[in-house]
Amino acid sequence: MNGGISVLHDTDAISVVLSSVSVLFFFLSLLIFRVFIKHRETPIVRANNRSLSFLLLVSIKLSFLSVFLFLGRPVDITCMLRIITFGITFSIAVSSLLAKTIMVCVAFKATKPGSSWRKWLGVKLSNSVVLFCSSIQIIICMTWLAISPPFQELDIHTSPGTIIIQCNEGSAIGFYSVIGYMGLLAAVSFVLAFLARSLPDSFNEAKYI
Repeated sequence: MNGGISVLHDTDAISVVLSSVSVLFFFLSLLIFRVFIKHRETPIVRANNRSLSFLLLVSIKLSFLSVFLFLGRPVDITCMLRIITFGITFSIAVSSLLAKTIMVCVAFKATKPGSSWRKWLGVKLSNSVVLFCSSIQIIICMTWLAISPPFQELDIHTSPGTIIIQCNEGSAIGFYSVIGYMGLLAAVSFVLAFLARSLPDSFNEAKYI
């Protein structure tokens, strides 16, 4: 609160907590990424789909950093970037998980004698899954920005006598489409991982579900 104007400052308690948690998990992700880089030529990393693992870790780190777009005094550009940035980076992360699960299922199918699934093995399938799923989110976001983008709003009704500076999401359909698509991707990834939990240990990345 400053002279009748209310805004979430970087020094507010909730901002400090969110920033600290985001930075902590960012550096944890960075540490894991460095371990993967250091041991990238080892059999266990190569067998874990190296390129997808790198993409997953990078997108997770960017998702943590996107938290800072939600802090401080909002302006039009940050209002547009906050959901768009998180939506795209999170969708890439979930798409990577989905691609990894699909590759596990395909690899298991391909072990059977005379299986036609062997032609699907390789990076082309996993890259195509990530590209396709992420592109849908990008199209949704670009359509949202083109039709009715988020903008800075001064709210004088919620708290009489106080001007609350906040972001108006513009098109509610665009906002919920971005959120809904992330939920859909997460749900599909969970269902596939749940179904893959019964695969043999050598192929199973979801055995603890």
